[in-house]
This record gives sequence, C-alpha cells and structure tokens, in this order.
Amino acid sequence: MEMLLFHVWALLALIPFPGATEEIFEVSVWPDQALVKLGQSLTVNCSTTCPDPGPSGIETFLKKTQVDRGPQWKEFLLEDVTENSILQCFFSCAGIQKDTSLDITVYQPPEQVILELQPAWVAMDEAFTVKCHVPSVAPLENLTLTLLQGNQELHRKNFMSLAVASQRAEVTIHVKAQREDDRCNFSCRAELDLSSHGGGLFHSSSATKVLRIFEFSQSPQIWVSPLLEIGMAEAVSCELSRVFPAREVMFHMFLGDQELSPFVSWKGDTAWANATVRAMETGDQELSCLVSLGPMEQKRREPVHVYSFPPPILEIEELYPLAGTDINVTCSGHVLTSPSPTLRLKGAPDLPAPGEAAWLLLTTREEDNGRNFSCEASLEVQGQRLIKTTAMQLHVLYKPRLEESDCPGNQTWVKGTEQMLACVPKGNPTPTLVCTWNGMIFNLDLPQKATQNHTGTYCCTATNQLGSVSKDIAVIVQGLDEGISSIIFIIIIVALGVGVITIALYLNYRPCRIQRRKLPYRQKEKNKEEESQFAVQRAEKCNAHNC
Repeated sequence: MEMLLFHVWALLALIPFPGATEEIFEVSVWPDQALVKLGQSLTVNCSTTCPDPGPSGIETFLKKTQVDRGPQWKEFLLEDVTENSILQCFFSCAGIQKDTSLDITVYQPPEQVILELQPAWVAMDEAFTVKCHVPSVAPLENLTLTLLQGNQELHRKNFMSLAVASQRAEVTIHVKAQREDDRCNFSCRAELDLSSHGGGLFHSSSATKVLRIFEFSQSPQIWVSPLLEIGMAEAVSCELSRVFPAREVMFHMFLGDQELSPFVSWKGDTAWANATVRAMETGDQELSCLVSLGPMEQKRREPVHVYSFPPPILEIEELYPLAGTDINVTCSGHVLTSPSPTLRLKGAPDLPAPGEAAWLLLTTREEDNGRNFSCEASLEVQGQRLIKTTAMQLHVLYKPRLEESDCPGNQTWVKGTEQMLACVPKGNPTPTLVCTWNGMIFNLDLPQKATQNHTGTYCCTATNQLGSVSKDIAVIVQGLDEGISSIIFIIIIVALGVGVITIALYLNYRPCRIQRRKLPYRQKEKNKEEESQFAVQRAEKCNAHNC
C-alpha cells in the first residue's frame, strides 16, 4: 500500500505544468528520513520531475540492488545496513545533473543491560562501585542510563555531549556503604529515544543486584578450660562481637582434627557458638574456632591439655557385715591415672606413701551402721591440684533391740486424750514390731482415745532376719482431774521454788535497807506493849476503888 501511494505521487510529479522546461526539474528520494535497525535492509526510491531523464542512480558504499524502475524513478534495495551513512540520489535532464541526499541512521535497541556491584560484599563506611554498561546500542546520543537503588534514582547520564571518540555506553558511580544499604536492590535502566529520527522509545533494564554490607572488625574469643579430662563432656564457646549482620555469622569449631557441632546464637551485634567437646586422646591439643561472614573469615586457637584422672577405687571387704566382724577398707588409685595420685582414706590413722594404697582394719560395731567412708585422690596437672573422691556406706547387721530410751517400760496416758504406744525398735535390717494386749494385736499406727480399759501390760516383740526380742510395757491411764491436779501441783512447786530464789536474792543484795526497816518496827511493838501494861494497871486500880 505504501509503495502504491508513492507511485501515484511520482506520476503526479511527472505531469508538466504550463511554462515548465526541461531545465527546471527536481530530484527527490523516498523516504525522506531513514531509520534502520542494525543489520536490516532498506528500500530507497529515487525519482525526478524531468520528462525525459538521462543517466540516474544512487551513490552509496552499502550493498545495493535495483529492484524496480519507471520512466522517471528507480527503486533500490540496500542490504545489511550496519552503520550510518549518506546516500546520494541523482538524475540528469537535458545535460543538467541534479542530486539529493538521504541520511541513513542505524539503531540498535539496548537489548542487554549489565549492572556490576564491586565488591558484592563491602565493609561498612567503605566505598563501593556501581557500574552499568550496554554492550551494543545505537545511536549513543539518544541513550540515557539511570542507576536505581530500589525505586530511588541514584544517577542519570545521557550521551549527547560526548565526543564521538570517547563514546561508550556506560556509567560508573562510587557510593559510601552504610548499614541501612544492606540487602538493597540496585538496577540500571537504559532508554533509547528515537523520536527525533521519527522512531519510538526503546527501554530495557538490567538484572537486579543485591548489595551486602558487613562489619567484621574484632577477632573471635574462645572460652574453654585449659584442662580437659579424657572422655568427659566439656562445654566450650566461641564469641564474636561488633559484627554485622550477626545472624549470618558462621562458626566452625575443632578440637585437633575432631569437628564439633556448635549451636549458634546471636543478639544485637554479637554472635556466639556453644558446643560440647569430648576429648578422646591425652596430651596437648588445640581448640580452634573459624568464624566467617561473606568474604571475611578469622581463626582463633587456644591450647588445651587433656588428662586422664578416673575416680579412686574404694573397696570395703564386706558391705553388709555382722556386728563384731573384722573387715578391710582399701583406697587405691586407678590404673589409668598418670602419674600416681596422692591418696587419703577417711578414718585411716596414717597417710600412705606416694603411689601406695591407703587401708584400714575395722571391727564393726552396731554404731558403725550407716558409717560413710571416703577415698580421696589428688593429682597435680599443669600446675593445678585436682581432687576426686569416691564414697561408700557401711551397713552393719545386728539383732533387734528394745532400749528404754526408745521403748520405755512404763508409760502414763491421760484419760480422754489421743495416745499411741511409744516403742521404736533398733536393728539392721529394720525390725518389724508387733505388740499384743489381752491376747490381741494392738494397732501401733492409729492413735487411740485413752480410756481406763487401756490400762495394762503390753507385750511388744521386734523381729528381723537375725532374731527377735520382746519387752513388756506397763501402761497406766489417769483421769483428767488427776492429770490436772498433778499439773497444778507441779506449777505450785515451781512457783514456790521461784519465790524462794527471789527472796534469797533480795536478802542477799539489800541487807542494809532491811536492817534499817526492822529498827522502827521493833520500837513500835515495844511502845504498844508498854501501853497495854499501863491500861491493865489502870483498870485494876479502878476496880479497887469502886469507880
């Protein structure tokens, strides 16, 4: 359709107007603006108004092929257009040649946009580079590159003012890393605006790049005991402070060649790892902690010494002997302990020589039942004194006993009160106790309300595997008034005793005052006696004189 319109235009142009001459003619080219995608073809029509044109054609360094022609026009196909050029279209008319030119502009859309972050991990407060370039794009003067951080524009660059020799489709900026930039998305947008060439707008964007910011300024710290006991689980930890982001720190911990399985935690700008280590070989070893974050890693080492010190061996010849049996108690070091430890047996009269066992010969008594024996071993490792103890308990077996202190033979109950028979047997194994009253078994676990019927003799028998023993217990039940009278009597006796003591103390510390008070009292009694005698004499005289 487009070519048909062009042919109509060309025919109209060939119609002569009044007064036209062959010397006055025009040469034109179609299209008047040529925009060709790189490597594509272009059809060019060259025409004239001369009614009888002479030699004609086009001049260009591009590959051309004439594909059609008419009396006053020619059409050419330009193939594989790869660069900008100027095409000349010419016609001769009555010996006069005229030409016109066509600017051919080659364009290449920004199909590939490449963004680079250097480095991908950057230390806080250090500078990083954001670079964007387009490997193939044309024309460069119509290109705009925009660097974006998220949706925020960081930098924009166009290439209209650049010299041709220095034209490269790239933009580079340097930015100081801040903590808030961590995990930010960076991208580059390329726009090719061909509206000035009669074309449209082409745009493309790069893949998004994620920036990582880190802080790793401190060395890790290891917490571990300098002494580790072989086969024993010990807690160790490795900590790194002033690190960001702490949650992404990775820990690898080793004891020699043995890799541990740490549990990693973090809080704020501190990360740490806790692990359990179990050394399997004695001697000097090394605990190491490798900490990594992004491109950074640091390793810390701490020397440890692994020792073997099993608990000492405590041997009691017989744990459950009968009372009166002779037994040996021995305290010795374990064969895996090196060097030999120093031993001490609790209760032994003397300390043994280094490397020798401690022992004790004991004749068991009832009082030894439940006695604890301890065997203590001490060992010096790397300048530290270590102590381990093994303990055992002796159980002496003996027949039951019903002692007066625990099972009194005479017991008094108060009538109407809750009472239980007081009797606790001794013996090992623990004896069972059975008490009978009037031929019946008496309940020892349930309190009884005391009555006169409970008065009597109870027969109690304690039994264990070694024998039995019996005892009679006399119980007297008193009435409540008797009990109260007894209590009142006791209170009176106590009060009298307190009174006597108080008077004695008073007389001892206040003799002078008592003496002074006694003199006026005696004088008063003497005056009363004299007045009484005088009254008697007066009465006798009165009777004698009948008054």
